[in-house]
Amino acid sequence: MLVQDFLTGLQFLTRLKVAQQTDWSAESFGRSVRLFPLIGAVIGLLLVAVDFIVGKHLPPNVLAVILIVMEIVITGGLHGDGLMDTADGIFSGRNRERMLEIMKDSRVGANGVMAFCLVVLLKWSLLIDLTPAHLMAALFIMPVISRFSMVVAITCFPYARPDGMGKAFAQYAGKKALLVAAVLTGVLVLLCTIVFSAGKLAVAGLAAALLFTGLFCNYVKNILGGLTGDTYGAITELSELVVLMVFLIL
Repeated sequence: MLVQDFLTGLQFLTRLKVAQQTDWSAESFGRSVRLFPLIGAVIGLLLVAVDFIVGKHLPPNVLAVILIVMEIVITGGLHGDGLMDTADGIFSGRNRERMLEIMKDSRVGANGVMAFCLVVLLKWSLLIDLTPAHLMAALFIMPVISRFSMVVAITCFPYARPDGMGKAFAQYAGKKALLVAAVLTGVLVLLCTIVFSAGKLAVAGLAAALLFTGLFCNYVKNILGGLTGDTYGAITELSELVVLMVFLIL
C-alpha cells in the first residue's frame, strides 16, 4: 500500500515513470499526499545530481538555467501551469465564479505569462547568487519544503470546487496525512543538516515557507472561497522562491 501510494504521487507530481500504473482512484490520490515531501526529496536529489555533474564546468548563470529547465522537465511543468492559471484567475478582477472559470480555461492569459516569467527570472537570479555549498543544500531541501507546503494547503484549507483533480487530495487527505508529511519533512531537514551542514538554513526556510503558505492560502480563500488544484501548484512554485530567498539572505 505504501509503495503504491508513493508511486501514485510520484507519477502525478513528476514525469518519472518508475512503474506503469493505470488504476487511479480518488482515494489513492488522497493517500499519496502524506508522501509528497518524500517525492520532493526525489526531485531534489535529481537536481543535486545535475549540479554535481555539470556545476563545476559551467558558469553560474548557465547552470541556473539548466537547473530550472531540469526541474520543469522532471515535473512536466505541472506547478508552473497551476501558477499561471492562478494568476489569470485572481488578477482578472472578476467575481468568484468567473475567476474559477478562467482558471479552468486551458488557454493562458497575459497575467499568467507575466507571473510565470517573473517567477522563473527571480528563481534564476537567486540560484546564480548562492554559494556552491548553499546551492546544493537548497536544491535538495527546496522541493521537499515546497511539497510540504502543498500538503499544508491541502489539509488545512477548504477546497473551492465541487469537483476537480485537487478535490481527491482535499477529500481523502486529513490531519493524519499532515502529521506523516511533517515527520518526513523533519527527517529530511535533519538529513540536510547532516549531509550539507545547512540545518539552520533549512529550518529557517521551512518556517518562512509555512508562514508564506498560511498567508497566501488565506488570501486566496478570501477571494475564491477556498483553494483549487491550480493554487496548490502556485503555492509550490512560490514556496520554492521563499526557500531560495532565505538561503541567500541568511
